[in-house]
Amino acid sequence: MSEAYFAAAVQMCSGESKVANLKAATRQVEKAAQLGAQVVALPELFNCLGRTEIMLQEAEGIPGPTSEAMGRLARRLGIILVAGSICERDVEAGKVFNTCLLIDSSGQLQARYRKMHLFDIDLPGQVSYQESSWLSPGDDVVAVPTELGCFGLSICYDLRFPELYRRLIEAGAELLMVPAAFALATGKDHWQVLLRSRAIENQVFVVAPNQFGQPTPQFTAYGRSTIIDPWGTSLAVAPDGESMILAQIDPGRQQEIRRRLPALAHRRKVLERANRQD
Repeated sequence: MSEAYFAAAVQMCSGESKVANLKAATRQVEKAAQLGAQVVALPELFNCLGRTEIMLQEAEGIPGPTSEAMGRLARRLGIILVAGSICERDVEAGKVFNTCLLIDSSGQLQARYRKMHLFDIDLPGQVSYQESSWLSPGDDVVAVPTELGCFGLSICYDLRFPELYRRLIEAGAELLMVPAAFALATGKDHWQVLLRSRAIENQVFVVAPNQFGQPTPQFTAYGRSTIIDPWGTSLAVAPDGESMILAQIDPGRQQEIRRRLPALAHRRKVLERANRQD
């Protein structure tokens, strides 16, 4: 069993300037490391968030300028860095992937996860957005063994699809990462409820760094970045604005919860087989 450690979630108010965004990310990651965080997670589209045409223009390859800068930062601070997500060029489709990067404490890229579920929604008078018009979906479930345990990667809208998180748990995930730019219109009612649900049903820690603010007139991000324990208790919640939250991740508490309430062991295999056949 791993020892307890501290994890941090960085809340950003990213815009269209990569230079400004990377400076803000670096500032908050350094602050988290100074306070003892051994793993730090950034939000979705942390290096560029704004108009679609700008995000397409600023898309990168991996490796590329942002992934290499984050690798140097992780190595310098000796931390595991979950670089929320960036727009990764999909040359074949002429679109981009929304890609989360996990970088180890030596600065090496250990894994990438491409967002599976695309946010196509039209709530009149609230929010209208069509990610599928410019994003390509990923296909792979990504659970990454690290020196602190196994981390399951996901991004924002994925949060509404519990089957992904059950697959991550089956793959050995002990902590779920949910970098997001969750919209205000839905976030005020659903963000905390969904995060707590994923934590409770999988008896797992959840680290969810979110964007805050209004990068375009058409989109406002909710904020309230959160770290939740396997009982569904919110250990830390970010205030409005750019900020950083820190909480202890205790694998011993997770094991105790799973021992006292062995819901995962009570799953009926017949239902899982039916789901696979569907």
